[in-house]
Amino acid sequence: MEIINIPATEDTPRIILDSQNSVFEFSGRSLPEDVVSFYKPVLNWLDEFEKTPIKDAEFAFKLEYFNTASSKLILDILLKLNDIFLEGHPLKVKWYHKELDSDLKEAGEEYSELIEFPFELATF
Repeated sequence: MEIINIPATEDTPRIILDSQNSVFEFSGRSLPEDVVSFYKPVLNWLDEFEKTPIKDAEFAFKLEYFNTASSKLILDILLKLNDIFLEGHPLKVKWYHKELDSDLKEAGEEYSELIEFPFELATF
C-alpha cells in the first residue's frame, strides 16, 4: 500500500499514513483553500486500507486548528474509520488537544459521540 506523507504548510496539516510502519497521524492546521481536493487522497487511501487493514491501528489527530470545511472532511475520515471498525478490524483514534484548548477538546468529544470505535482524548 502506498505511503501518504504530506508535509505541513501554513494552511494544511501534515498527514502521514504509513501502514508498513503503523504510523497514522494528522497534525498542524487545516484550512486548505480546496478542502475536498486536499483530503481526497486520504479518503482514497482509506478505501485501500479497508481492504487490508492493520490490526489495532491507532490514528493520531494532533490538530491545532481546523476550519468548518475541514471539520466535515475530518468527520468523513472518522466515519470511514468507523466503517472499517464495524467490519471487524480493531482500531482507535487518539484525539490530542492543548490542555487549555476547550474548542478542540469539545470537537473531539462531539466526534467521539458519532462513532463506535475507541476514541481517546489526550493533551499535548
